Amino acid sequence: MKISKVEVGFVEAPLITPFKTALRTVHSIRNIAVLIYTDNGLIGIGEAAPTHVITGETLSSIRYAIEEVIAPSITGIEIDEIALLCQKIDACLYQNTSAKAAVEIALYDLWAKQYNAPLFKLLGGYKKNITTDITISVNETDEMVRDSIAAVKRGFSILKVKVGKNPVEDVERVMAIRKAVGPDITLRVDANQGWTAKEAVKIIGQLEDKGADIELVEQPVHYSDIKGMQYITNNTYTNILADESVFSPKQAIEVIEKRAADLINIKLMKTGGISKAQQINHIAEANGIACMIGCMLETKISVSAAAHFAAASKNVTMVDLDGPSLCSEDPIEGGPIFEGENIQMTDAPGIGLLIEAYLAK
Repeated sequence: MKISKVEVGFVEAPLITPFKTALRTVHSIRNIAVLIYTDNGLIGIGEAAPTHVITGETLSSIRYAIEEVIAPSITGIEIDEIALLCQKIDACLYQNTSAKAAVEIALYDLWAKQYNAPLFKLLGGYKKNITTDITISVNETDEMVRDSIAAVKRGFSILKVKVGKNPVEDVERVMAIRKAVGPDITLRVDANQGWTAKEAVKIIGQLEDKGADIELVEQPVHYSDIKGMQYITNNTYTNILADESVFSPKQAIEVIEKRAADLINIKLMKTGGISKAQQINHIAEANGIACMIGCMLETKISVSAAAHFAAASKNVTMVDLDGPSLCSEDPIEGGPIFEGENIQMTDAPGIGLLIEAYLAK
């Protein structure tokens, strides 16, 4: 079964509410969709999110990378040669991780389809159900409290609270949310690189002293500030999660060796797809470091692939795959079943999406 054609289009979905972090505000999703056709009629689908403030990519750069660079390098190769295909994708571009991820997702979709098996089973098949958190965007405290209460009413027991735009108010925001949702809801805090190292230690220390009971703090400082991450990890009790600081296996090794974080957040848009995500996870697991699987602002296409990756691994103990839950419309049918915080894998082959129905729209 050989690759015969690669097509690039768009996938769009409006958000229920604006998505606000310390880095950006987004009102709707408009991502790249990739379709890979084979000579026996099967189609694989992937997605790339143009998160320019994190990966440096735009819709135009992703499209060009796929159509002009990646597609020519893989056309005509057998899907069975999945390792070779991933090597070629990685080698033909220096970075462009989201573009690489979209193509890899479509290839892994096809790879599993040719065996008529769901991808998570071929990757390891560890579990059929995973539990995701949901993001609470950074806003005024009262609005964040209302959003948190609404999320709990929707059935979410884990909230990922965005902070980092105003360090002076961040403790107030988190404590108000803790008071509103009670002690049984898990709170994760994500500063999105919004603090300095000293600010982070001060804020986390105050949250610890006030009994906020935070599960983790994600990427408190700039992605390049590994010394700052190390300082925070060494001077707080709360677990520190590295996100933007880890794109590659090499960066994962550096963070682990320097004890710059307690946990690592893997995102397919950062790693360039499933193959490098597996490498990072294996490195982390060998060093006793648990991983989270996260996502950018993505639709069900790439989030489904991330869910398959998570369901295949024992070491992925935390899930932040709330992209579909943030959308007011689902642009594609099939795939894992998203019901509130529960994501249930199915036995549909590949990543399970109904591509024909998507193409008919």
